[in-house]
Amino acid sequence: MSEIPATLVKQLRDRTLAPFGDCKKALVETDGDIEKAIDILRKKNSAIQAKAGSRETAEGRIGVFVDTAKGVAGLVELRCESPPVTKADHFVALANDLAKHIAHTPVKDVEELLTQKFIDGSGKTVFDRIGDVVGIIRENMKPVKMVRIEGSCGAYGHHDGSIGVVLEVEGANTHPELLRDICMHIVAKKPIALTREEVPAALIDKEREIAKEQAEVQGKGKPANIVEKIAEGKVNSWLKDNVLLDQPFVKDESKTVGELLKAAGLKAKRFVSLRVGQV
Repeated sequence: MSEIPATLVKQLRDRTLAPFGDCKKALVETDGDIEKAIDILRKKNSAIQAKAGSRETAEGRIGVFVDTAKGVAGLVELRCESPPVTKADHFVALANDLAKHIAHTPVKDVEELLTQKFIDGSGKTVFDRIGDVVGIIRENMKPVKMVRIEGSCGAYGHHDGSIGVVLEVEGANTHPELLRDICMHIVAKKPIALTREEVPAALIDKEREIAKEQAEVQGKGKPANIVEKIAEGKVNSWLKDNVLLDQPFVKDESKTVGELLKAAGLKAKRFVSLRVGQV
């Protein structure tokens, strides 16, 4: 084929995501045979992916996806090498596509995820889909953590991709905006547990010791039972600040998160957050 039509190059780009120049070169090498050109590009991407695979991935973003109608949600921490890539369109799309795949496809861990056929129906594995973007951006990329929830849920991803949250509830999810808002609240207020019962006893004991020391100073000269009440008041205040269901809702502090969920006929089961780089 003496001249490669631009329409053919576009077809190849749409199927492989490879740069225009790489697509045209592959088509020239194969005399316009798009399937052979795809094979060439895949081999090239595999080589790039293998070469990049040993490089450190200290940056990344959280991909988030929720389907409230089907009651599934997915979060994934996708790592890369440099801060600019975390905002690149192809990388952002990849993170969210992986979260969508996780939501809709039962998967137990990252190792299994990489071997699964990608949800887009292309026949590629998830590993190969990541390789497509590695071939474009030329950086190492890998998912390191993931969460999948099946049930009534809401989710939210911070605009910079640094954190994502999913909240699972009991009850019909007729309030998707409320659940999203509560996930936003979780990002802002950083609760350490859903309920008081879930707060580690060692953590409460530590706060109680601090509260007692403060109460002894504030209640100097007062009876021991008064000092004890001051200390317990401080512990209760700390729990209210750190337990999700007890926290005043960030958009309306006259109500707690627990009260809002109860009014909507919902009961919180758990929340999970992923933050880039968090162990």
